Amino acid sequence: MPKIKKFIIDFDSTFTRVEALDILGEISLSNDPKKNEKLQAIKDITDKGMDGSLTFRESLEQRLQILQANKSQIMELIVALKQKVSKSFERNRDWLKDNAEDVFIISNGFKDFIIPIVTEYGIKEENVFANDFVYDPTGKIIDFNRENPLSKNKGKSETLRSINLEGDIYVIGDGYTDYEIKASGLANKFYAFTENVNRPQVTSQADHIAPSFDEILYINKLNTKFSYPKSRIKVLLLENVHPIALELLKDEGYQVEVASGALSEEELCEKIRDISILGIRSKTNVTKKVLEHANRLLAIGAFCIGTNQIDLEECQKRGVAVFNAPFSNTRSVVEMAIAEIIFLMRRFQDKSVGMHQGKWDKSATGSFEIRGKKLGIVGYGNIGAQLSVLAENLGMNVFYYDVIERLALGNATKLNSLEELLATCDVISLHVDGRKDNKCLIDKNKIAKMKPGALLVNLSRGHVVDIPALRDAMLSGHIGGCAVDVFPEEPKNNKEPFTSELIGLPNTILTPHIGGSTLEAQENIARFVPGKIMEYINTGNTYNSVNFPNIQLPFLKKAHRLIHLHQNEPGVLAKINQVLANYQINIVGQYLKTNERIGYVITDIDKVYDPEAIEALKNIPGTIRFRTLY
Repeated sequence: MPKIKKFIIDFDSTFTRVEALDILGEISLSNDPKKNEKLQAIKDITDKGMDGSLTFRESLEQRLQILQANKSQIMELIVALKQKVSKSFERNRDWLKDNAEDVFIISNGFKDFIIPIVTEYGIKEENVFANDFVYDPTGKIIDFNRENPLSKNKGKSETLRSINLEGDIYVIGDGYTDYEIKASGLANKFYAFTENVNRPQVTSQADHIAPSFDEILYINKLNTKFSYPKSRIKVLLLENVHPIALELLKDEGYQVEVASGALSEEELCEKIRDISILGIRSKTNVTKKVLEHANRLLAIGAFCIGTNQIDLEECQKRGVAVFNAPFSNTRSVVEMAIAEIIFLMRRFQDKSVGMHQGKWDKSATGSFEIRGKKLGIVGYGNIGAQLSVLAENLGMNVFYYDVIERLALGNATKLNSLEELLATCDVISLHVDGRKDNKCLIDKNKIAKMKPGALLVNLSRGHVVDIPALRDAMLSGHIGGCAVDVFPEEPKNNKEPFTSELIGLPNTILTPHIGGSTLEAQENIARFVPGKIMEYINTGNTYNSVNFPNIQLPFLKKAHRLIHLHQNEPGVLAKINQVLANYQINIVGQYLKTNERIGYVITDIDKVYDPEAIEALKNIPGTIRFRTLY
């Protein structure tokens, strides 16, 4: 019979994300004129005590002397610490409650604030071993109980020895005092907990470096809530994705690496080998070759609208879900389109350049109001439709063309062909997607059909417009002005030079692909895309996926969830259910959605089942990917 595993958990910067006495200092020194200086001194003393360069008792004495705290402030501290419990312990609250007999807190902190925190997670008060404050009659902290072994050097080892636990002892902590327990021969393993703090002097002594509590449960085969430790899921974010995305993914427990620019195909092939989640914007191309090197890739987040830079079909074949942000930057792009239409109509660009060159050209020639002008919108999706509404409110007459039947908003008029739109309107604004069929949608022949002197705005995709043909039309005067934000070839980062045949043309606005580059849009995208990816990883939810059948799933309750992605062939669902029937597994709920290429089956089953059933499901012909969630 295997020995029972006992877990000894440190409190400060392990069970909580912070050092409690540092937070107490924020409270007790809030009105002290030397607050910052004293707080830094407390932190420095804490670090010296944790890495072993200062004896613990010296560290404790020095910090309490600076703090000058009282009992009422301890209550404030408890409230603050409840908000600072480490994420992985929060995620595993149920496990802690279920295994309360075998979980102990041994800390050099103080029972006064530790017990109210950990008992909410099911940990028993009698299993908490920590120091005690000594108060004077007014409630001021004047000392600590010097008889308590935890106030002395190597006090954790002495305390554990006195408890005399039976079974295998596993110590979890981030400080040198935690390692000392293992060094004294009292523990089987020491896990250096690095979710909050990484101290090289400590990790170098560890049996295992644990970036989360999930990791510890996983390697000990004790994880009952999460199928796979999130700390093992590696994320790569490219192209200056907004920091909020980084924060959200780190808070979820993932390992996140960031690179400022795009990567070449070869660079990405090398980087992506052990990546589970890839985050990109518009300049990184995820090709078939890249995906052939992506052995662990589960999902790609496009932090933009377009996904033409991703081989969606190959992602489907390999079971990689792709998510984008179809709505998050709509307003930003629309506002830019409106601004550029006004700029072109008034020839502001040329006037501004002339002023910078010392030329005073006060003239109304070629300058018009947009009110009463005809705006032609090519592509009446989210952006085109919102542009339609704002332009109409500014007095423009709006016409649109789309290959898909779209409901007209306001007084907009749908035209039956692109040619009719081009011949009718004073301004053409392009808002189509990046599909291959749209390459050179506006070519020499289409430009020739535009009204003489008309304006062209392209905020969609670079390959949509034939650039040499546009240049010729601008130089001949057939086109009166253009605004281009996207180009067939774009620099991969801000250090590479930009070249274009449009540079230097009159009444021409060139911008570096910034249609959606506002702080509001980037923040919206940075929240939306990680949210969808985390839903997919945690629940199997594919709602808003670009390339997977979209399923909006209920929350998983008292069941295990089996996710089966397969080629869309007849009979797969029957084979799945036959396997479940063969192993007498009860189905709690089942959901199926297909598209032309793949099928996506979600099956919630009772928690007790034969593991061989899982292998049988993985081996069903046509299976692309199989996952179990619990």
